[in-house]
Amino acid sequence: MKTAIHWFRRDLRITDNTALAAAAKEAEQVVPVYVASDWKKKHRWTGAPRQTFLCGSLAALDGNLRAIGSRLVIREGDAVAQLADLVRETKADAVFANRDPDPFGRAQEEKLSAALAAAGCELRMFKDAAVHERDEVKTGEGGNFRVFTPYSKAWAKLAKAAAGPALKKLNTPGGIRSAALPTPAHWGLAEFTGGVEAGEKAARARLKKFLSGPIHCYGATRDLMGEDGTSRLSQDLRHGLLSIREVYHRAKEAAEGADANGRNSVWKYIAELIWREFYFQILWHYPEVLEHEFNPKYRGMEWDHDGVKYRAWCEGLTGFPIVDAAMRQLNETGYMHNRSRMIAAMFLTKDLHLDWRMGEQYFMQRLIDGEIASNNGGWQWSAGTGADAAPYFRIQNPWSQTARYDAEGKYIKQWVPELRDVPAKAFLEPPADGKALAKGYPLPMVDHATERDETLRRFKVVA
Repeated sequence: MKTAIHWFRRDLRITDNTALAAAAKEAEQVVPVYVASDWKKKHRWTGAPRQTFLCGSLAALDGNLRAIGSRLVIREGDAVAQLADLVRETKADAVFANRDPDPFGRAQEEKLSAALAAAGCELRMFKDAAVHERDEVKTGEGGNFRVFTPYSKAWAKLAKAAAGPALKKLNTPGGIRSAALPTPAHWGLAEFTGGVEAGEKAARARLKKFLSGPIHCYGATRDLMGEDGTSRLSQDLRHGLLSIREVYHRAKEAAEGADANGRNSVWKYIAELIWREFYFQILWHYPEVLEHEFNPKYRGMEWDHDGVKYRAWCEGLTGFPIVDAAMRQLNETGYMHNRSRMIAAMFLTKDLHLDWRMGEQYFMQRLIDGEIASNNGGWQWSAGTGADAAPYFRIQNPWSQTARYDAEGKYIKQWVPELRDVPAKAFLEPPADGKALAKGYPLPMVDHATERDETLRRFKVVA
């Protein structure tokens, strides 16, 4: 074939990019394009942190493409219309793209396929965002898994595709119209300054750092909120700066030669990669979870929508130090520790009784690594309404969570400056004297024991 278009979406790299590699192999020349879609301008999940990181990653991708003789073409507007126009302009024989695991991407793919077919152009779709896609991992009866452990066992038994190399050369025709690289202003947003460095090179440096040692301690340190014990690769997988195949295989290689604790830590990390794909297939087969509880019996659950309580939670002003530290980390960096996500989510749903969809939306607006499937799955897990969720009667106590995962107050003092001079033991239980822990810091907005009983009452009504 003479000319192909590669449509970049959540695969912003030139290393082990399935569709891009196929286009480069099959076509004499390839037009790499990213479409800055307009629909995100008004979507409730669009936020400055993720769009800023996206823009930085697109700029880095353009630089990487130029280094191999190509460049990134930018179009703005409706993706289907813009790609159809580009096909006509370039007389492309096919559009190559990697499948998107979320419903919004799937809808775009279906519309684009129909539009291109009418124009006599083929849409070639490839697996790239997951090691195993939605219909590869099945129960013995051919059904879909709804529980993680059997899913993970079936996932582990399947053969894994190898990771591919980086492209060394890509021929792209000249004279193609392109808009400037987008900035957050395209979506009506201000630039976010608190995130990690964007782009494939920075992502590969983070992967190298994690594999150089921390992965072997992951099992012991991943829940310690004041330690740098996680991979910090979530935003890189979300935007496709790293190939999930490469991350899986290199993690598995890290287990070779490690001691028992090291091997166990590696497999705990790989289990997190499997959780990601478990939630992908849940969202694919049960797209209604974006609007409703996964478990139908909880769809009549009584949730509150108190704006005052919600704003206190969003701003990290609840009077619960561990919750406030989590929310402030999110607001300042666009990232939140995984244990913090569980604590913050369970506090919103089971101490404040607020609708989990309110928290889901706020996380998507603020997280650089905001992944629709994982975010929804995590929120429904914490709320007790999702697939393989925590039982509704499992209600984390923020004070005891602090004792287990931030006993020295390192995490709290990092993110809540008002409390830096307060002894860490004061974070382990509510103030006994009814006084605030520090000047300007609020008292706990609720009593955990009282709200726990209220949560149990509400669930028993529908259970």
